[in-house]
Amino acid sequence: MPQISQFSAFFPPAPKFTDKNLPSLKGKVYIVTGGASGVGYELAKILYVAGGTVYIAARSTPRCEGAIKKIKLETGASANKNGELKSMVVDLADMTTLKPAAEKFMRVESRLDVLVHNAAVMTPPAGSKNKHGHDLEFGTNCLAPYVLTILLEPIISRTATASATQPLSVRIVWVVSLLQGGTLPGAMKFEKDGTPVILEKPFMGNYLQSKAGAAWLADEFSNRLGSKGVLSISVHPGLMKTELQRNWGPFTRVAMSLLFRSPPVFGAYSELYAGFSPEIKAEHNGGHMMAWGRIAELPKDIIQGLKSKAEGGTGAKEKFMKYCDREVKDFL
Repeated sequence: MPQISQFSAFFPPAPKFTDKNLPSLKGKVYIVTGGASGVGYELAKILYVAGGTVYIAARSTPRCEGAIKKIKLETGASANKNGELKSMVVDLADMTTLKPAAEKFMRVESRLDVLVHNAAVMTPPAGSKNKHGHDLEFGTNCLAPYVLTILLEPIISRTATASATQPLSVRIVWVVSLLQGGTLPGAMKFEKDGTPVILEKPFMGNYLQSKAGAAWLADEFSNRLGSKGVLSISVHPGLMKTELQRNWGPFTRVAMSLLFRSPPVFGAYSELYAGFSPEIKAEHNGGHMMAWGRIAELPKDIIQGLKSKAEGGTGAKEKFMKYCDREVKDFL
């Protein structure tokens, strides 16, 4: 895999795969979590203009419908080539909302071409929990996407194995962070019972752990669904100013705004590359992409976590998956 320098990770070259490279998406179906704002909103708009049926997944009907109305106003009727925008109300902090939404989706749709786990929460107030008592970052960034993917597995698999489906076009995209710039030693720490340790330090420590978990989830579904032709990959969308930084203090926001200067559409190009680029082959399944659309290597601590101790690794992914399975069983 190509080695990405630290400088290039923070300041990527111009995107080489954008909306201009997309074919018509008429008849194809997509889900974008967090599609009501930021990068997810920009991605949903691109897919809609290209003719896709796009489900904007967000935590309330007003957020979904507000985004749909805004996209239609911004693109104009003439810009859309038979695309559709639909609402999918899911609150990733409340896993009881996931099964009804997935079941409703599968009653209405016959296919799902790309599932984009774009939504996330970063550095909420200390002690923040989801509705079930889990750390909010782990719950939102790992457990809820895991549940949603399991629930949608039947339609994902059915789409991938349909005779008319183009090989390797059905994908699950796990949006992570700048793993090369901040993965913690060992990638994730665990309590004796296998629960991830909730860190007080460093800044963004729990967020970075949750994103390592998302990279392991990408690998997990590459193993589960790869034989059916589904690609499951993680992507760092890039450094941009979005709602993700809403919990930062004013000084930190000002300081980081000097670095996070790219508009959200560039992050959408990163996700577009992960979801659609023909450069991504079967051998990249479970792998990682970088902003603004490059194949890259995962950090060594995350790779070591993929391997068992018997294989010379840390066994962290296996421990993390046991934690996930234990915590989500009541929501499937």
